[in-house]
Amino acid sequence: SEKWSLPFYDQITTSDWRDDINPKYVEVAFSNVCNFKCSYCAPQFSSQWMLEIDKYGGYETSSRFNDTEHMLREGTKPFLHTEYNPYVDAFWKWWPDLYRDLHTFRITGGEPLLSKDTWSVLDYIINEKEPNRELNLAINSNLGAPDNIIDNFIEKVKKITEEDRVKEFVIFTSCDAWGEQAEYIRHGLEFNRFWNNVNKILDQCKKVTLTFMVTYNALSVFSFNQLLKGVYDLKNTYGSKNRYWDSAVFLDTSYLRYPFHQSVQVLPHQFSNYVLEQAINAEFMGTLEFSKEYIGYTDIEVQKIKRTYDWMISDQIAENQMRHRKDFHIFFKEHDRRRGTNFVKAFPELEEFYNFCGTINS
Repeated sequence: SEKWSLPFYDQITTSDWRDDINPKYVEVAFSNVCNFKCSYCAPQFSSQWMLEIDKYGGYETSSRFNDTEHMLREGTKPFLHTEYNPYVDAFWKWWPDLYRDLHTFRITGGEPLLSKDTWSVLDYIINEKEPNRELNLAINSNLGAPDNIIDNFIEKVKKITEEDRVKEFVIFTSCDAWGEQAEYIRHGLEFNRFWNNVNKILDQCKKVTLTFMVTYNALSVFSFNQLLKGVYDLKNTYGSKNRYWDSAVFLDTSYLRYPFHQSVQVLPHQFSNYVLEQAINAEFMGTLEFSKEYIGYTDIEVQKIKRTYDWMISDQIAENQMRHRKDFHIFFKEHDRRRGTNFVKAFPELEEFYNFCGTINS
């Protein structure tokens, strides 16, 4: 049902289930190595989270958030990026055959720019005598790697795109709020450097699509308007038809569903007015026409924010909501103790709610 698969409809429906077929769409995470430990993330996706849980254990919420004991029981603890990984070894044996048939290849993580295998993929595409020019290549990155890594990444992106070695190069990055509040959510983020890296990539790479993946959560509410304005300014600067860039900037907003204690549903309903205002602002900054030279927010971008509002005000089971609110206080109190952060300082708008959650006993 995905749009990209429609050209293969006849091949799919007439093939035999025993046929040996390379998939057209592949996502791969070479390791969980990461320099961030975002509040809603998990050890299997972040080596920094794994180090914290190994030291302190899981959080004492009702669900034992990010406890890793089940990984030990089931033998599913991720390989260290410094260890031999038979799955990665098998991938590289498959890659030359897989590559020529791919429609979309996406590297996730962890932080892919900290994985040597990501660089091997980029070098393979750069050096391939007969590159797959129909390939849509995508990389997820927090864009918080050291400067020399970001600069090296830019040079390889430029080479791949300027030589038309892929059909499209998409960089997915993540940001859920603005400034200090974004830094609290995405622990390890230096917001100003992150924003400078975004501008540097868009300024130097003329043929990329950069998409902001927003995991809209309870802590996004109060500075999200600033992020909307920031992304809108990027659209104007680098997506304008008055410039020679062939790039695009998009905002992809998804609301956080788990962990429940960090979702917007944990908040009092009066805070939903912030989300509604943000949807209205995004709609105001939109335009009626969508094209490759698009500047404002598309209807899809706006509707995803409205969807967050609708979900936030939907009916909930009171008993569950109170449990999640109790977990909210337990988690962020322990978060501050472990990481030396200060929740109330970062989110003064939530001080009263945070203190209330700390009084819930059952």
